[in-house]
Amino acid sequence: MFILKATDENCRARRGALETPHGVIETPVFMNVATCGAIKGGLSAEDLEAAGCQVMLSNTYHLHLRPGDALVHELGGLQGFTGWKKPTLTDSGGFQVFSLAGLRRIKEEGVYFASHIDGKRIFMGPEESMQIQSNLASTIAMAFDECIANPAEYNYTKKSIARTTRWLERCRAEMTRLNTLESTINRGQMLFGINQGSTFADLRIEHMKQIREIDCDGYAIGGLAVGESAEEMYYIIEEVEPYMPTDKPRYLMGVGTPQNILEAVYRGVDFFDCVMPSRNARHGNLFTWNGKMNLCNEKYALDSRPIDENCSCPACRHHSRAYIRHLIKAKEALGMRLAVAHNLQFYNDLTAKIREALDGGYFYSFYQKYHDLLAERNPD
Repeated sequence: MFILKATDENCRARRGALETPHGVIETPVFMNVATCGAIKGGLSAEDLEAAGCQVMLSNTYHLHLRPGDALVHELGGLQGFTGWKKPTLTDSGGFQVFSLAGLRRIKEEGVYFASHIDGKRIFMGPEESMQIQSNLASTIAMAFDECIANPAEYNYTKKSIARTTRWLERCRAEMTRLNTLESTINRGQMLFGINQGSTFADLRIEHMKQIREIDCDGYAIGGLAVGESAEEMYYIIEEVEPYMPTDKPRYLMGVGTPQNILEAVYRGVDFFDCVMPSRNARHGNLFTWNGKMNLCNEKYALDSRPIDENCSCPACRHHSRAYIRHLIKAKEALGMRLAVAHNLQFYNDLTAKIREALDGGYFYSFYQKYHDLLAERNPD
C-alpha cells in the first residue's frame, strides 16, 4: 500500500511511503543499480546499507544468463544470494529490447534474443519474465515491455504501446498465478506497469489511461533518457503525470542526473534509478553539493581537502582529493571503490534531503536553491 504523506502547494512534488513485504520504502527514493547483484565498483550489501540505500535494483536479463535465476532461487532469491535484506526491484528485460536491438526480434508472443555473452538463442515473453523475476524473489517486479528508442516513428509507437498493454495483462495474470505456488519465495511480490509512447504526448496519455485500468502496485514512465532532450523528458512527465493514479507510486526509469531527479520530483515522480553515479565515479566524475567535479583534473593533485566537506561517506571522512585522484589515475581498485561510495552516498543523501524538505514544508525553496547548482561545475 502507498501512503501519501505530504505534497507541495507550489508544484506536484509528493512525499510518500510504500509498504512492501521487505519493509517500507520512503519516497522520493533513489534505487542503487546492482545489475548482476552487485554495484560496479566493488560495493557490498553492507556498503549500500552504510550509504543509506533503501532499494537495490538488479537486472532480470543478466541474472537469467548468469548465474541463472534457478540457481538464485535455490539460494533464497536475491536476498539470500546477495545478503541484501531490504527491498529489491528487478527490471523485466524490456530495456534489453532497446539496448540489444541488433540481437533481438520482437513478436507478439515475446522477444527472441541472441545472448550478448555467447550468442545462445533466448526467448523472453511476459510469462517468462515474470517467472524469472519470481525466481529472483524481488520485492517489486517490472512488467515486460518494449522500450522504444527516440526519436521514434508515430505509427510504430502506437502499435508498440498496444502490444505493451497486452503484455502487461499477461504479466498480471502470470504473477497472480505464481504468487499462489508453494515454491514461490516471495508470494507478496509486487508488479509495476510501464508507460511508453516515445515523445508523443497523446500516445503517452492514451497508454497511461490503458494501463491504469490494469491492477498494478505502481506505474513507471519508461522510454525516456534514451535520446530525447531533458526539456522533452520534462514535458512528457508533465503531460502524463495527471493521468497517473495518485494512490500509487510513480517511477521514472533510468533517470538520471541530480538535476533530473530534482526536476522530476518537482513534477510528481517518486522512484528513480540510474547507473550514472557509479559509472561516472569510476572515471573520477563526482557529484557534490557545490556542483560536479572531475577529480582527474590537475588542480586536485595537491588538494588535501575531502571531496565534499558536507558528505559523510568513507571517502570524505578518511581521504583527500589528492589521494583518491592518485588512486584513480593509477587504476587502483580502491580509488574506484571510494569514488563510487561517494557518489552513491550523494544520491541517497539527495533524496533524503528532498524528503526532509517535503516533510518540513520547504521543498520549493530547496528546489530553487539546487536545481541549477547541482548541474554546474564545482568552483573549488
